[in-house]
Amino acid sequence: MSIFNRKNKTGGFMDEIRCDEKSYLIWKWHPSGKELGEGNRENAIRYGSSLRVKDGEVAVFVYKQKDETMQEFIEGPYDEIIKTNNFPILASIVGLAYEGGTPFQAEIYFINLARIIQVKFGVPFFDVYDPRFMDFGVPTAVRGTISFKINDYREFIKLHRLNTFNLDDFQREIRDAVCRYVKDIVANAPAQNNIPLVQIETKTSQINDVVELHIEERLNEDFGVTVSGVDISAIELDKSSDGFKQLMSVTKDIDIVKVQAQTEDYVERLRIQREEGQYAQHKQTQTANIGAFQVEKQAEVGVAGAEALGQMGTNEAGDINLGDNGDGFNMAAMMASMAVGGAVGQNIAGSISNMMSGINQPNQIGITPPPLPTVMYYVAVNGEATGPFDLNTLSQMIVQGTLTKDTLVWKQGMDNWDRAGNIIEILSLFNVNNVPPLPEKF
Repeated sequence: MSIFNRKNKTGGFMDEIRCDEKSYLIWKWHPSGKELGEGNRENAIRYGSSLRVKDGEVAVFVYKQKDETMQEFIEGPYDEIIKTNNFPILASIVGLAYEGGTPFQAEIYFINLARIIQVKFGVPFFDVYDPRFMDFGVPTAVRGTISFKINDYREFIKLHRLNTFNLDDFQREIRDAVCRYVKDIVANAPAQNNIPLVQIETKTSQINDVVELHIEERLNEDFGVTVSGVDISAIELDKSSDGFKQLMSVTKDIDIVKVQAQTEDYVERLRIQREEGQYAQHKQTQTANIGAFQVEKQAEVGVAGAEALGQMGTNEAGDINLGDNGDGFNMAAMMASMAVGGAVGQNIAGSISNMMSGINQPNQIGITPPPLPTVMYYVAVNGEATGPFDLNTLSQMIVQGTLTKDTLVWKQGMDNWDRAGNIIEILSLFNVNNVPPLPEKF
């Protein structure tokens, strides 16, 4: 007996199995013009019926075979007339022929793989505690939207009964789960991330990232859906609550103390900077006037020395002693005073001269002039260039006889090698070392 008997088409007309719903996630097929559950033909596959599965859909055939529930999946795009030779479900069934014209019985579900479902959620006020002040709970509410879709339909079917699936119930389950996860994350965010509770509203973006990462894994495991986005639109503190007012009062006192400490620290740093600036300016002034300072000290030493020497010509009573034996004249004291006075005067004059000569010159303290440039020559020895040698070394080579006037030499700036006798500064070395012999008789 043929599995489809054209002569015995109980039920009448050809069916077209397709889903024309504009917005759905899971939809159970039933004949056009009938409500779901009405009539006896919605689970019957008839000979000559066509199956149309759009791209982004999957059709799931659920049937029984030997008391075991079987499932077959037809992924779109698919558009074929149902026949045993092109329909894998019927081709694999044995013993389920159309006996007595009864069509093959199966439930057909369409799953939308392309649709993204958005569910708005709102977590009502619950107490959140600042990790620094655990005595004050502040009521906090969270609002947002989660977007998801079915990606792994086989895993999704394992977690849900298709025959009792209701999208509204499913969205409610998702919403409840999301609220539970979000509440847990927000409640622990201040302590785990060291966020002051009064600033939690400014950390919405960071908390959103944590929520999305956590919910994505949980919803995939619990509901078989793939989360495409989480958007927390607001984290709201109940600022009229007693807990918020008490927390603000405590944190305000702390902020005042903190500002005072910062102000005191700022004033202290200004004082240190001012003293350091004054000290640096003082040192800079001393450095700029070091010459005058030295002259002043030398003058003081000279005057003190002159006064001391001047006392050498007086007696104990303060009278002038001009002689060794009372004759009023001490030549040794006079000569010593003149010598010391002259030396001191010379030192003062020299210091003043140096200071005056340096007035119009830049400060050279700490600057070492570069060494004078040294003339260096290369010398050709046995066909090879040796050196470079300075003029003192060349003079020694002349004495030793290794450098003659015909020896080729070269230095930076010369176009080519030349005879040593043609180089004026080298030729002068020959004249210096060419000392004439002493005469035999004077």
